[in-house]
Amino acid sequence: MAKKNYKALLNTITTLIFDIDGVLTDSSLLVQTNGDLLRKMHTRDGYALRAAVEAGLNIFIISGGKNEGVRQRLKGLGIKEVILGAHDKVQHFNRLLDTYDLDPNQVLYMGDDLPDFPVMKLVGLPCCPQDAAPEIKAISDYISHVNGGCGAVRDVIEQVMKVKGLWMSDFDAQND
Repeated sequence: MAKKNYKALLNTITTLIFDIDGVLTDSSLLVQTNGDLLRKMHTRDGYALRAAVEAGLNIFIISGGKNEGVRQRLKGLGIKEVILGAHDKVQHFNRLLDTYDLDPNQVLYMGDDLPDFPVMKLVGLPCCPQDAAPEIKAISDYISHVNGGCGAVRDVIEQVMKVKGLWMSDFDAQND
């Protein structure tokens, strides 16, 4: 099947859903002696997530991970739903569609590995970081030039917001 022209779809996107490990992080885990697992997130991804929320885009997280510190970080950016421990991502995706009356064709989903595959097949714009698994790259209409955890989320958010005239709109208004 031919890939869709992702640039033509950007203006139709109303909702962005992200995985955490490998998308918002670089897939690395730092294991502490007490067994706690630490992840590193990119601050520019955080800025873009907050900007998207403030601009009125729907931003959701669906992850198989269960780190409550990650939930707190993302909730602090204004993200309404941070779904952790999701083993069946399609089930959570369908609930979001129903709860928020979303059109799946207007959803961008960024994933990086096989647990993301089923839900990525259901969205209008499947995306992935540069270092995603080959199977995920094969079904992605957009592959970021940036690796996961290094600004890939910022990359796609910025593209959507620029097409919609929302990127830097607060800064432009201050200079009028």
